[in-house]
Amino acid sequence: MTYPVDMSVKPEVSAHFDEATNTISYIVRDPASVHCAIIDSVMDIDYAAGRITYDHADALIAEIESKGLKLDWIIETHVHADHLSAAPYIQQRLGGRIGVGEKIMVVQETFGKIFNEGTEFQRDGSQFDALFKDGDTYKVGEMTCFAIYTPGHTPACMVHVMGDVAFAGDTLFMPDGGSARADFPGGDAGQLYDSIQKVLSLPDEMRLFMCHDYGPNGRAIQWETTVAAQKADNIHVGGGKTREEFIKFRTERDAQLAVPKLIIPSLQVNMRAGELPRDKDGNLMLKVPVNGI
Repeated sequence: MTYPVDMSVKPEVSAHFDEATNTISYIVRDPASVHCAIIDSVMDIDYAAGRITYDHADALIAEIESKGLKLDWIIETHVHADHLSAAPYIQQRLGGRIGVGEKIMVVQETFGKIFNEGTEFQRDGSQFDALFKDGDTYKVGEMTCFAIYTPGHTPACMVHVMGDVAFAGDTLFMPDGGSARADFPGGDAGQLYDSIQKVLSLPDEMRLFMCHDYGPNGRAIQWETTVAAQKADNIHVGGGKTREEFIKFRTERDAQLAVPKLIIPSLQVNMRAGELPRDKDGNLMLKVPVNGI
């Protein structure tokens, strides 16, 4: 696959860090217009209280409105297991199309069974406005953007490239953070290694933006790096580490990791493009499958 890379286009990127989930959401502006996209928005949840709020999304909306921007796309890099998407809330206020990788259907089928969703839950990705295949292009204003299929963390992961910028989702972390786990249903460490190599084949000077950062070893939170820095210094794949070395490390490491604390609400909401599920009476309601995940 040859991707339409154009390093001459340099979009403006604004980062919004969510401390509760260590997620970074982005507003990406086309340098030739007032059009923009949002990458990986966050809806706030107090899970213990069953309360949803929108402070993080409201900050994104306020910035877009204050700058007089027009929102074209609300992009999900994958079905997140550690935070809830605010895509529908943002779309209702600013418009734009919600997009995700076409393999969302695999995720919906898998977790539709785990959460015992009825036949009314569509498993065809129809909750989203666009389903991206590897290499698909789309426009943010005058800027041509494209998606790279990067499975391994989940079956539906995509890296989105806009000019000289790539949004890595959970395919990569900062160089001292390594890579994301590959032990979720449909995950695969070998696939993740192959996907990372696709990202590292982009131009060295490509700016890479992470979906998460946890401040390894107590350093300040960071979210921007480059392809060159990842190739040289990434602790899991940098310096020429082999596929076999990565699979062994990733498999052993994943066996020691705890389940994300918001995985149950996140999957139910995010496989619905950010909509909350309802019970048979129309009330907003989340399920907790016992021994199901």
